[in-house]
Amino acid sequence: MLRRFLQLIAVSVTASAASLHAAVLVDTRSVEAAPVVTVQATRVADVVLLGAGFEAGLRQGMVCRITRGNADIAEVVLVDLRPRAGAALILQLAPGQSIRAGDIATVKTLKA
Repeated sequence: MLRRFLQLIAVSVTASAASLHAAVLVDTRSVEAAPVVTVQATRVADVVLLGAGFEAGLRQGMVCRITRGNADIAEVVLVDLRPRAGAALILQLAPGQSIRAGDIATVKTLKA
């Protein structure tokens, strides 16, 4: 009986890992641009709130570029997502720049 229980747990863990792996593989070409809604200052770090979430193809852990026009402003990492909203932490900020509402976040990809 214990052996059967352990087999069920192993199958469950394997299935969960496979579905998690499939969820992480996202075609970034289908990800839409996310507008910056606001930047909230907290005691620990500034949080960038975005006007798009996982319905737009964004996933937790993705690194995004924040741009204004043709200028690169910052890089952020997505830390929390809802269907139509997201939150990110700032990884890098260009000297003399600040993130503002209306800036655009796009998933950072390698250029081929």
